[in-house]
Amino acid sequence: MKTFFIKTFGCQQNKADSERIAGAYLSRGFTPADRIEDANHVVINTCMIRESAENRVYGMVYNLGKKKHKKSGMKIILTGCMVGIAARDHSGKYLSLLKKKMPSVDEFLPIEEVGFDTEPLRTSVSHAWVPISNGCNNFCTFCIVPFTRGREISRPFEEILSEVKMLSQKGYKEVTLLGQNVNSYGADLVMGIENIQVLRDIQVTYFEPKLAKEGYKLPDGKVVHPVYVRHLGRQRIPTLFPFLLETVGKISGIQKVDFLSSNPWDFSDELIETIAKSPVITRHLHLPVQSGDDTVLKRMNRWYSSKEYLDLIGKIRKKIPGVTFGTDIIVGFPGETKEQFLHTVRLCKKVGFSVAYISMYSQRPGTAAVKAYKDDVPHKEKRRRWKVLEELINTPHLKKKRKKE
Repeated sequence: MKTFFIKTFGCQQNKADSERIAGAYLSRGFTPADRIEDANHVVINTCMIRESAENRVYGMVYNLGKKKHKKSGMKIILTGCMVGIAARDHSGKYLSLLKKKMPSVDEFLPIEEVGFDTEPLRTSVSHAWVPISNGCNNFCTFCIVPFTRGREISRPFEEILSEVKMLSQKGYKEVTLLGQNVNSYGADLVMGIENIQVLRDIQVTYFEPKLAKEGYKLPDGKVVHPVYVRHLGRQRIPTLFPFLLETVGKISGIQKVDFLSSNPWDFSDELIETIAKSPVITRHLHLPVQSGDDTVLKRMNRWYSSKEYLDLIGKIRKKIPGVTFGTDIIVGFPGETKEQFLHTVRLCKKVGFSVAYISMYSQRPGTAAVKAYKDDVPHKEKRRRWKVLEELINTPHLKKKRKKE
């Protein structure tokens, strides 16, 4: 019997990718193994968003390598972000480095080679992850995603709707639409793939297309005009996300629609209205702020100020009563002073986040921050700042949750 086991590191997008990989294995006649030791094929879906995640992969592969020598027929396959950056490194140096550090790996599988032609093996019978795009066209100086996943590519509108309808027919009640930035979904569908670079090009840091004069025809024949968000005097890329979200929310049988993740700078008024009008769409919004200090935000290449972020929060709360917010925050970004960190603390107190994913800054290869800034905040101080925010945001909610239980 051919068996497989998948170990997933990282975000929800990686979890959704692993479900597709599992579906592909089933279609090839493999059976899931309950334990990693019992698998013929071990697939490790990697994450590089933090150095700690990368180190866990190295440790796991090393331990598997020792087991592999004792078990005939075991094959180790590496995929995910670590392979993604290697696939986009035309020099071949990073792939050579991976092979040198992990000689027991048999195959390096770019996630793009795993398509959507087979049904995913989902881990829940009521909730489903539904990817709507892959990659990112934004270049935050700390983020490695544009290097690991490339430029943003949207799934066809009709293909997403077909998947959600099929899920509904199978009894699924909840779906989460996934993308590195769902707000910009459909830019390549509107402008044409030939007009948008879909592979990572480190020479291009911003793409500003001309406004599309013609509307976009949805699968039901309705012609809509893509949504543009004006920011910093520029027209951002066109998006179809409010229309996609609205349409998914109307599919019979679907009782809740969530989405991850959204950039604050292109969270449009049309998107707010779409959420407000539909009781099916989530009332918990994840809006990564990363920092509450304007100077740090500029160094991060985040396109908003702390005031603009707070104004957006206020606008959403006015339109959507009862909404709650989650966020991502990086502490100890290069050059962040104690006073600048306190600006983040003050912003968090003003917003009242229900949850925050707080991380200590770590250098990521190829990112602008590595080239431009010295990692000068000591680890001990990063840890202290992490603890301050963890106790401010997450600890009270965790205690409240435990009390209810």
